[in-house]
Parts: sequence; C-alpha cells; structure tokens
Amino acid sequence: MDGNGRWARRRHLPRVAGHRAGVRAIRPVMEACDRAGVHILTLYAFSTENWSRPRHEVAALMQLFGETIESEVDELHANGVQIRVIGDRTQLSERLQRKVAEAEGITARNTSAVLNVAINYGGRREIVSAIRELAARGVDLAQLDEEMVSRALYTAGLPDPDLIVRTAGEMRVSNFLLWQSAYAELYVTDTLWPDFGETSINEALHAFSRRERKFGAVPERAPAAVIETLGSPVG
Repeated sequence: MDGNGRWARRRHLPRVAGHRAGVRAIRPVMEACDRAGVHILTLYAFSTENWSRPRHEVAALMQLFGETIESEVDELHANGVQIRVIGDRTQLSERLQRKVAEAEGITARNTSAVLNVAINYGGRREIVSAIRELAARGVDLAQLDEEMVSRALYTAGLPDPDLIVRTAGEMRVSNFLLWQSAYAELYVTDTLWPDFGETSINEALHAFSRRERKFGAVPERAPAAVIETLGSPVG
C-alpha cells in the first residue's frame, strides 16, 4: 500500500496524515473486492525493513494498527470476515500482540472472506522461519518438498495469490510473498494508495482478466476444424 507519504506531502500534511488516509482506503477496496467475487485480500501494512523509518513514524503506525484493529473487528466479524495477521509478531508490543490475538480469535470461524494483514512481514524471513520450524519438528530437510514448505508458511491453508497490485508506481515486489507469488500476475499503477478505491480495484481486476496465465506451459490451441466451426478465421 504505497504512496501514503507522497499523498501527505503533496497536501503539505505530516506523513502520519497520509497513513490515516491510507487506512480509510481499505474499506472501499474490501467492499469492491467482495462485489467482484474476490474473497481473500492481503494488505502489506508494515515490512521488516520499515523499522528503519523515523521512530516517531513507526510509533504512530503501531498505534494506528492497534486503533484500526480495535475499531474494525466487530464489523468485520459481523460480515463474516476472518482476520489473519501474518508476519513476525514477536517484535510488536505486548498490547498490540494481544489485540491481534483477540481479533484473530473472534473471527477465526468466519468463512465469508479472509483479510490478511502483513505486519512486520518479510518474505525471506518467512521462508527461513518455515524451514526452522520444520527442522525443530524433526523433519528430514533432505526430504523437503514444496508442499511441506507451503504448509509451514504464515499463509498455510490459503491459495497462492493470483494478482499482486503495486500502487504509487513502484516496480518491485519488496520482499512480499516471495514464495507464494511465484506465478502471481503483477499490476502496477501510479495511483497513490489513499486515492486507490473501487474504480482502481476494478481497473486492476479488468487488466487481470485479460492476462493469459500459462504457468510456464504453452496453452493449447483449438484445432482448426473447431475454429472454423465457431466461425473464427484460421491462421
């Protein structure tokens, strides 16, 4: 969810105001996804690298995460949304960890949709953590396969993402879902995250619908006779 700082700077506002505007953008995107039939959404809220930001900004972000979880959990629960926080939560404050655990516990049985919030998340750290967990369980690492690793990731039990949207024109994946995004489609927009709403998500989904997803294979073509029968030109 990139562009909060730039959004604020263009309006001569503090960066925290941009982050608050970014939080307000979440609900319209969730609602648009629901109407479009997209029921698993992952928001990259704070990376393992974001700790290097100014201390006051990090503190404000952590406070904002806590406030947002607390204010939104009841409505999300009422709408059947399961909340999952992915990332290394050991670096979060005890208070925020409690709020995360409470939100996950309240919504654990919900099945209408899944909202993953990535806080203190890093794709490389996730993979290392998964391997360490498997080793600690006594798994023979020489016998590892992809399915075993997938089941040890933060996203265990969820399908890999089909589409990754990058706002604010950034042209990199930034350590996000490195394992899971192996065949995800990428969509980059110059729109800053606080300005990203229903129209923007619909444009992203429309662009996705026009992609030919080959997963490394060559798609089969209909035989000429079938194409002719359908009335389409051949060759």
